[in-house]
Amino acid sequence: MDKLGIDWRILIAQTISFSVVFFVLWKYAYGPIFAMLEARKQKIAEAVANAEKIQGDIARTEVERQKILADAGDKANKLIDEARQAAARVRETETQKAIASAEQIVVKAREAAAQEHSQMLAELKREVGRLVVQTTATVTGKILTPEDQRRLAEETEKQLAA
Repeated sequence: MDKLGIDWRILIAQTISFSVVFFVLWKYAYGPIFAMLEARKQKIAEAVANAEKIQGDIARTEVERQKILADAGDKANKLIDEARQAAARVRETETQKAIASAEQIVVKAREAAAQEHSQMLAELKREVGRLVVQTTATVTGKILTPEDQRRLAEETEKQLAA
């Protein structure tokens, strides 16, 4: 090795120096750095796992939210339908009440008209009877007794009724 220019004593000293430096660096520099890198690697893996878990939770939450919104929409539609049905029932009830009330008003009006008609006929009969008595008294030229007036009024009333 002398021919190559290698001195064994220097080579061994350099190998020992290199081994000591390598050991010191490995123990105090590379070891903690590798340990720190491994710890970071584990933290990153945990963070990725947590992120995936959170993504899964978000997806499940979104599905549940959509389901809740759909249920709420269905319930709202059901309530709207029930309100419409209730309004239709109320409208029908009120319409029937109004029709019944109108029919009662018509019946009362007819009764009142019939009663007024009867009163007018009775009044007309009395007036016609009075006029017949008065006309008869004027034509015959005599004064009729109350008995004659009553009899003429009754006869006239019978004739008008027929």
